[in-house]
Amino acid sequence: MSLSLYTLIENCFPEDRTRLALEAPGRGHGPRDWSFMRLSTYAARYASFLGQLGLKPGDRVALQVEKSPESLVLYLACLRGGFVFLPMNTAYRVEEVDYLVGDAEPALIVCDPASEAAIGDIATRRGVPHVLTLDAEARGSFIDAAAAATNAISPATCSADDLAVILYTSGTTGKPKGAMLTHGNLAANGLALRDAWHFTDEDVLLHALPIFHAHGLFVACHCALLSGAKMIWRQKFDRADVIDHLPRATVFMGVPTFYTRLLASEDFNAALVSHMRLFTSGSAPLLTETFDEFQARTGHTILERYGMTETGMNTSNPYDGERRAGTVGFPLPDVELRVVGEEGDPCSKGEVGGLEVRGPNVFAGYWRQPEKSAEEFAEGGWFKTGDIAMIDVDGYVHLVGRAKDLIISGGFNVYPKEIEELVDDMPEVLESAVIGVPHVDFGEAGLAVVVLREGASLDEATLIIRLKEKIANYKIPKRVFFVESLPRNTMGKVQKNFLRENFKTACT
Repeated sequence: MSLSLYTLIENCFPEDRTRLALEAPGRGHGPRDWSFMRLSTYAARYASFLGQLGLKPGDRVALQVEKSPESLVLYLACLRGGFVFLPMNTAYRVEEVDYLVGDAEPALIVCDPASEAAIGDIATRRGVPHVLTLDAEARGSFIDAAAAATNAISPATCSADDLAVILYTSGTTGKPKGAMLTHGNLAANGLALRDAWHFTDEDVLLHALPIFHAHGLFVACHCALLSGAKMIWRQKFDRADVIDHLPRATVFMGVPTFYTRLLASEDFNAALVSHMRLFTSGSAPLLTETFDEFQARTGHTILERYGMTETGMNTSNPYDGERRAGTVGFPLPDVELRVVGEEGDPCSKGEVGGLEVRGPNVFAGYWRQPEKSAEEFAEGGWFKTGDIAMIDVDGYVHLVGRAKDLIISGGFNVYPKEIEELVDDMPEVLESAVIGVPHVDFGEAGLAVVVLREGASLDEATLIIRLKEKIANYKIPKRVFFVESLPRNTMGKVQKNFLRENFKTACT
């Protein structure tokens, strides 16, 4: 690929550029409409402005703002100009942002006006030359400064291997790692999903996902932009708001929590969604009960798929054909999957082992961590996902566990080691273990099991308050239990499987 991902996207816009691309709530809750022509014009203007600030292709642009059309256009501008986009979860606290900024060394941070002072302190300490602001209603110093920019800059010419995005994902060490996604990775995955899910310019996608996450930014937006489809852009998932807008949509993408909440009342029924073409679910396992209830209530079968920050989407249940509950379907075109045993030998159908993936969607490695990157790949370019899986005799992929103890709560990844390190640093705590347990709303929730030092006193509420000062709310354990000791095997490793069994009903 000799052109940027942006050029590919723009080439997929409809011939009539005046068609509506994105409808978003505006001031006073009225619609704020963006045609494809307006998206193109503003992407060019923002890219030109970034160049006028002195940014060069390859420079990082970090973003921690509320969802808005302008934040999406800033992403497109980065693709257009060859800059590297770095979205940050809006729930991240100062310490979390400080680490990411120190690691990625962006040339520009765009943040919410309310956090400008704190982000400015980080930028000064980390040597970031520019900090600008942007809020959900398109107000802020970024908008003001970019308004005068020309849109004369031509789209950057990028190879498939050029870096487009860095998405940070935590790991078992507790420190986030920057997954490097190239123009080629994102283009290949976007086109594969567009075709697999039969997107056309007649579709209307109801978009209620965040866009600091691969699901909302890449899976949802790329499917729409690469097919010339319209998006109904909602600030966040709100049950009543989604039900209000579903009658005008053809596609809805969600995490399992969205679907459990939609099913919570009888006003979500077959008549409401009779015109819908597709419901997809991802970012967390979909319970079979939810799958079955949705099918019985609406007549629609949710299409579940499987992906990772490092790979984009790897598999999908078929658009035409049987969508099986409890499975994530088949590999997407050009994606290879295999299940291997402890020695790396391929498993037979029906055997459980480690899941590995290879294809044009697989990331280029971790930012500035070549040794860690090399560790994550097996011979032949196979990426070790860390998931435990089985491929059945019909070829459907079943995810049966996670080797790295990842907790997926409400669609967000929570890594126990990160939480455990913070808990263990508390003076009253001897050691801790964080596990995932079933949760009726979030699918899975974090739970902390804590051993106190002799004579120390600490309660659940105090521990949680301390954690809330340091990490995002979605990472906070839903419950904390104090025990005399943690179960260990003969090698001294904490047996989290015992803890998960003992506390499996604690959050239900």
